[in-house]
Amino acid sequence: MNWLPNTLLFFAAWLAVFAQTQFAPVAGLLGAPLCIVPALVVYAALTSNIAVMTGLVLFAGMAIDSLSANRVGVSLPPLFVVGFLVHARQHLILRDQVYAQVWLGIGAGWAVPLGTQTLLSMVRPEPISGWPTLWHLVFGAALNGAMCPLCFVLFGRLRDAFDYRPVVESSFRPDRQIKRGRS
Repeated sequence: MNWLPNTLLFFAAWLAVFAQTQFAPVAGLLGAPLCIVPALVVYAALTSNIAVMTGLVLFAGMAIDSLSANRVGVSLPPLFVVGFLVHARQHLILRDQVYAQVWLGIGAGWAVPLGTQTLLSMVRPEPISGWPTLWHLVFGAALNGAMCPLCFVLFGRLRDAFDYRPVVESSFRPDRQIKRGRS
């Protein structure tokens, strides 16, 4: 496998974390953060091996935690659990179907913040929660549901452009002659 599509995946995760922190006015206007990292983790879990998916989770999770008020490492377990569960069942998932990608993105966009909120409630006495938290969950799920098919299209085109094409071999050998009839 070529290294460039995986490098571009990590670069996209870095851009997603950067956009999450730098577009604060847009997030303030919408009332929820713009986090598409769960959609990237779903894509990596369905198309890459476990090492690439784990590396993406470590990189993106540590980047999110370093730029937020969370404790370092609190975003890693929810991202890894979602990625591992999707990767473990990737042979059963209809990864080429848009509706499956949308539902996986919605599920990841819902599960990752909910898992992070649960972990934060274990380490802090009272994390901030209420009706805005429900809006954050719904908006994050919808955003990741919309972004997951776009990740598959964008990275599929990048993979087609930069990855090696498989060689199609025929069972027919051109140096052989087929003789028919009786000899």
